[in-house]
Formats: sequence, C-alpha cells, structure tokens
Amino acid sequence: MKKVFAILLAVCMMLSASALADTLTMGTNASFPPYEYYENGVIVGIDAEIAAAIAEKLGMDLEIADMEFKAIIPAVTTGKISFGMAGMTVTEERLQSVNFSETYATGIQAIIVKEDSPIASVDDLYAEGATWKVGVQDSTTGDIYCTDDFGEERVSKFPVGADAVEALKTGKVDCVIIDNEPAKAYVAMNEGLKILETEYVTEDYAIAVALENTELLDKINAALKELIEDGTVQKILDKYINAD
Repeated sequence: MKKVFAILLAVCMMLSASALADTLTMGTNASFPPYEYYENGVIVGIDAEIAAAIAEKLGMDLEIADMEFKAIIPAVTTGKISFGMAGMTVTEERLQSVNFSETYATGIQAIIVKEDSPIASVDDLYAEGATWKVGVQDSTTGDIYCTDDFGEERVSKFPVGADAVEALKTGKVDCVIIDNEPAKAYVAMNEGLKILETEYVTEDYAIAVALENTELLDKINAALKELIEDGTVQKILDKYINAD
C-alpha cells in the first residue's frame, strides 16, 4: 500500500507540475482602466484581453495576479509571475531588472486638474518659482518623470491612481499626472475635474519578462507579432478606447 501511495503521489506531483507549466501568470495592478480593472469581480481590460490572446496562441492557460504596481517587476524577477503587463513603459532603469517585449500600445501621460485650476498647460508646471504639488501613482513612469522634472518635494506618491485623484479633489495636490485613458475614466467619474489639452509625455507600452527567460520573451514576441498583424490587438484597443 505504501508503494502504491508513493506512486500515486508521484503521479499527482507530475500532473500538478505539468499544469503549472501550461499556465502563464500575468502580474498587474487592476486600477488602471481601460488597461486593467475589475468588472463584476473579474479583471478585464486591454492588457487582460491581449494577454489572454497571447496565452491562447501559445496553447496555455492564463491567470492574472493583482498587486501593487511597484511589486510587479520584483515579482517578475523572482519568478512569482510569468510576466508583468500593466500599461508599463520601457525605461532604462527597468531594463536593468527585466526584458521587454515589442510595443503593443502607445500611451500619453495626461494632466488632470480642477476645472477652476490656474494651471492651464504643462508649461505652468515648469514655470520659474512654480510650487504646484503633483500627484502620481507610485513607481509608474509618471512618478519617475515627475520626480526627475520637479523634485521629490513637489511629488506626492499614491498606491493607486484613484487615491491621487481623491487627493486632487480635496486640495492635497494641485494636479495629477497619469496615463490618458485612466485619466479620462477618472474625470468621467468625478465632477469638477478636467484634462489639460497639452500632454505631459508620450510613451510605448510593453510586457516585462525576467532577464533570463529569453525563451518566454521570444514566444510572447512571436505571438504578439501575429496578433498585431492579424488585427486582433487593434480590435481590442478599439473596443476599449474611443478614437474620438
């Protein structure tokens, strides 16, 4: 009986290992509409659908793990997740820790202000003697760029974009810099806010993969190339982003 139990246990472990090998785990921060957000308790959005299409191309299942944005790259590097996909921009700093796939979408860092704000354009933030407080989501490129441009003392960091917007509404910050699509969603949900016509910066989004996992990176790039060429990626973008 002991021998039979040992055999059964070994078979179960093999099956379990096989199931894990057939599953891709995507790390994201599900408070970034329309790229990733909750709908009826399920994470949906541009990144979720593109990741699902990639997994299908590779004949694998997809699991999505929701975590703080700043935890995504460490989770990739330690192997807790297969890849990170969260409206993430390629930066020199991030390239020290992870590899990135080809670009799948372009984002704009927009500036949210109150409707009666004296801040009329991005130039006002750079004006000599300006002391405007800027709200950002912690560890995002908005955070990185703003800290470089305006200094730590002018930048307030929040775990999620919604917290930064709440700080703007209550006067704790004078503006919020965040991706344009989430910015539009936040403004639609909160009266008295608007997006400035002048953008802060334009950037490309890509998928983060562990430096040593070049095999997965190659597979993701191959699948992504096919999905871009056959129009799948554009259809997903069009589904969530109004061209107007």
